[in-house]
Amino acid sequence: MRQSILGPLSPEVFLQSYWQKKPLLIRQAIADFQSPLSADELAGLALEEEVESRIILEKGETPWELRRGPFSESDFTCLPPSHWTLLVQAVDHWVPDVHSLLDYFDFLPSWRLEDIMISYATDGGSVGPHYDHFDVFLIQAQGKRRWQVGPVYDASSPKLENTNLHILSEFAVLEDYVLEPGDMLYLPPGVGHHGAAEGECMTISVGFRAPSHREILMQFTDFIADQLPESLRYSDPDQTLPVRKGEIDDKALDRLQTILKQHIEDRSMLADWFGGMMTQPKHEQPVEEPWQNWETFKEEAEGVDLVLNEGSRLAFREERNSMTLFADGDAYVCHSANATNLAQQLCQNSKLTSDQWCSVIDNETRELVLDLINSGSIYPLFEESADG
Repeated sequence: MRQSILGPLSPEVFLQSYWQKKPLLIRQAIADFQSPLSADELAGLALEEEVESRIILEKGETPWELRRGPFSESDFTCLPPSHWTLLVQAVDHWVPDVHSLLDYFDFLPSWRLEDIMISYATDGGSVGPHYDHFDVFLIQAQGKRRWQVGPVYDASSPKLENTNLHILSEFAVLEDYVLEPGDMLYLPPGVGHHGAAEGECMTISVGFRAPSHREILMQFTDFIADQLPESLRYSDPDQTLPVRKGEIDDKALDRLQTILKQHIEDRSMLADWFGGMMTQPKHEQPVEEPWQNWETFKEEAEGVDLVLNEGSRLAFREERNSMTLFADGDAYVCHSANATNLAQQLCQNSKLTSDQWCSVIDNETRELVLDLINSGSIYPLFEESADG
């Protein structure tokens, strides 16, 4: 049985007392923790074109210099001996052992998870005191890092000038911790924090999706607008003689609010948009040659499990007599009990065993499985041959 990452706390107590409320330090959240990749392997990822990476030098050509990848091997050989940090985003998309760390966070909806960032820092390496707009769990992977935790900050808090980083120019320390491998620090949105390496260290950051109200309003209204015909127009059959020419009266605003409510209060449309947005992948999934039909696929993949692509995100929503599976921004409506059960199994376990998918007999479920494979959301876990 897997150890709970919350230590002595139950998930219920954590959600009630800490989640989006106050920081929490858990010593040995993962006992005897071994980093799933080395510093050299992390640097290797930063050489890849499709991987998002950054290097921050506290004393570079300018104070708090920001460099963006992809990098070359020579970029690393020219770095100073201390006070710099390498950050690699979405490592869970590229390294299965890192992706498996997400299983520790099954006390939260899977669609809330964003990605896992991993940082490597030389002695004194830091990104400066700052705050995030989202929840983050900081797991110490290698070495030691000192974390100073402050109060809640916001957009009005003073920031350092002449840098591309959002570094707080005024930072009050309320708590001071040194984390060792396996220790974890949870920080709610807005809580100021400053982490500095004591010697070389690596830190794993598990972040969560939190769209801004601006994003929600802009993207949802765009989603609605794309589905409405031009024939739907503002109308006022109850119009009366205006008291003052040119005045926008309360009745006009009432009509506008009615139009807005008519669309915004459509929960089915809201669910379709939200499911697509919250499962949108950070990177396009690699897709092999598509399978043309079920018979060919079953013959070649029989006995093989189907697993969720490391960069994929799933969610589902039940509505009356159907269930919609959201996978990487796409929606799949499931009507049959078999399709619904299979989709829920995939959301729950991130895989379908060979017995589960091989026993499928109805066309809707077969089509769903093939669509998910051909879109890159899931893939057959063929064993590699001994010669690679």
